[in-house]
Amino acid sequence: MKPKLAEIPSNPGIYKFFSNNKIIYIGKAKNLKRRVSSYFRESIKDQKTQKIKVLTDRIETFSTPTEAEALLLEQSLIKENLPRFNILLRDDKTYPYIYFSINHKFPGISLRRSKNAVSKNYFGPFISSYGVRSSIKELQKIYKIRNCTDSTFKNRSRPCIEYQMNRCSAPCVNLITDVEYASNILSAQKYISSSGKQAKSLMLSQMKKFANQQDFESANIIKKQISSLESLKQEQSFYPKIDSVDFFSCIFKHGKTGASIFSIRDGKIRGTKTYYFNSNFSSELDDLFQSLIFSYYQNLFSLPEKILVTQPLKDLNVIKEAIKLKFQKDIEISDRIPKAARKLTQLSILNASLSIENKIKQSDKYHHAIADLISKFKINKEIIDIEGYDVSHYSGSGAVASCVKFTNIGPVKEAYKLFNIPNELAGNDIGSIEHVLKRRIKSEIVNPLPDIILIDGGQAQLNIALKVFHKLNTTTPLILSIVKGSKRIRATETILSANGILEMSKNSPGFMLLQQVRDESHRFAITASRKKKLKTIKFSKLELIPGIGPLTRERLLKKFKTISALKDASLTDLSDVKGISSNSAETILKYCNKL
Repeated sequence: MKPKLAEIPSNPGIYKFFSNNKIIYIGKAKNLKRRVSSYFRESIKDQKTQKIKVLTDRIETFSTPTEAEALLLEQSLIKENLPRFNILLRDDKTYPYIYFSINHKFPGISLRRSKNAVSKNYFGPFISSYGVRSSIKELQKIYKIRNCTDSTFKNRSRPCIEYQMNRCSAPCVNLITDVEYASNILSAQKYISSSGKQAKSLMLSQMKKFANQQDFESANIIKKQISSLESLKQEQSFYPKIDSVDFFSCIFKHGKTGASIFSIRDGKIRGTKTYYFNSNFSSELDDLFQSLIFSYYQNLFSLPEKILVTQPLKDLNVIKEAIKLKFQKDIEISDRIPKAARKLTQLSILNASLSIENKIKQSDKYHHAIADLISKFKINKEIIDIEGYDVSHYSGSGAVASCVKFTNIGPVKEAYKLFNIPNELAGNDIGSIEHVLKRRIKSEIVNPLPDIILIDGGQAQLNIALKVFHKLNTTTPLILSIVKGSKRIRATETILSANGILEMSKNSPGFMLLQQVRDESHRFAITASRKKKLKTIKFSKLELIPGIGPLTRERLLKKFKTISALKDASLTDLSDVKGISSNSAETILKYCNKL
């Protein structure tokens, strides 16, 4: 259906698409009329948008004063309705919180899990339970708060080991007054609600106040707390230049999306959280980051001083305004990564990437890469084969060529082949490629040609490959060559075809698969060439030993592998080799020691 666009306002707001009275998509817009109209244009590239357009039978809009308010309303409605085509953060896990049992005369501190904070006694969420336990230990070291259960507290008759370790003020046996303890609880809550610097500033102000009142005992207690705070910060601060920052990262590969939230407080990693999506949301980058941010921040305590996103976004200011509107606090949010935060940014991106790698099978990666090449080269098949060729030699000798095979399940190692290159062609890469491809074509009847042949080399290697297939007038696969980039830096390679340079994204799965095929053919060729050269060197040295023929040399190498091992062998070891007498063994050792 096409909506009556004239009835849709041009204000900011949210829109809802319905299908059979069920919401299938919710979005926000700065201009509702313009945004809704974009779904019903003739040319729509996005498959998801096309599906929404076909299924929609009713549209509702709701205007808001600002785009920031539209963003908050959109996120709230998405959580409530879970529309089919929205990015949904399906997370049934509970988050760990720091909980204070405030109703008790001497409140305790503990870890509790909940999907949302259920009262003001909950501080969080933290990303990991480790972060909660670490924070509880910090609070105990500074403010001496109990962490025992109420029943344990009630039945104590003497201080426990926590008191002996200077991590509890022993309120169970009245070693601290309820007023003093309540002050410590309040200070602890302020500590976890602010940065360490703010907590220290509050404590210094409190200490000065007690000193002016000549309450030196109370001032000294706070002085010790400040000292504990300082020593704790020195022990645990891994990134002293970074005070309170959350990193939001997203990675798109293998047709999937990985996201990571990486949290730093007072120079310490508070934890990481990752998400995996079974779709590629690179075209919905802003929507994805908005969902991540407004799903994660549930209360004022959880907000950092700064949010860094590792992808450039269009609506950073809208997110900032929406956060201020929701929490009444200004937060710096940026996609520009300062130098001091680059290593942490890399960690955040790595976690996002691993959330994909750890979820999908190796075969899925190759299937997606093959599908990318099929689409790129417009091959009318669902599964294709790729063969990669490379030539290797040592200073014009020991030349071999490799052939490796890849399909949608990855490398097919049982189909790998090696070709010995005639001595007259050793060192002639063009002639070697011609020789190998002619041999490959001859075996076409028993071993059908692949869909793509990839040659490691430049224009000259590509030209000779095209010439061979044209001359023999056979079915020609798609022939490509891959040219190493400047200074052999990865991801700077160029893919050549009969029609010239192929434009391929360096991060595309198809391009990365072609790189892997080239690397594997190179590895296979150079390994074979080294073995061939080493074998030649070994045999040439053993040929110096009188009375030892080719068969005996082969037996010696099979048993001892290296000349060095042969030198260390005993007469008995040598005599165990078939065809070697005790006299021959003495001769071998004598000559080996001269080598």
